[in-house]
Amino acid sequence: MNQFILDDELWWDSEFSCGFCGTHVCEHAGPGPAPDDVREALLTAHGPVRLRLAGPVSRLVPAAKALREVAATSLSRALGLAGELSQEGLVGTLPEMEFLRVRLRLRGVHTEIDR
Repeated sequence: MNQFILDDELWWDSEFSCGFCGTHVCEHAGPGPAPDDVREALLTAHGPVRLRLAGPVSRLVPAAKALREVAATSLSRALGLAGELSQEGLVGTLPEMEFLRVRLRLRGVHTEIDR
């Protein structure tokens, strides 16, 4: 299982290999958020990272706009996520947080990743 950024999109894939016959197959690959089982396996294998604001921000609206675009969520949920970003931070896989960090930077919101 893997997650990566390709052509300015977050992608994931899931592979299968058979130790007995040597067959190697990509079960699925595509853009967008990874399914829960794939995401959990990635978090278990590599550990979570935390994305936080790099300093104080006077308004959370730019962060909320970026979060709304990335997460395709409601404005109220995006504002809640922006609030989390300004406090304890958001937790996810490294590629998820790197992807989000780039999107936030485009809106002038500077963040840092804690591993």
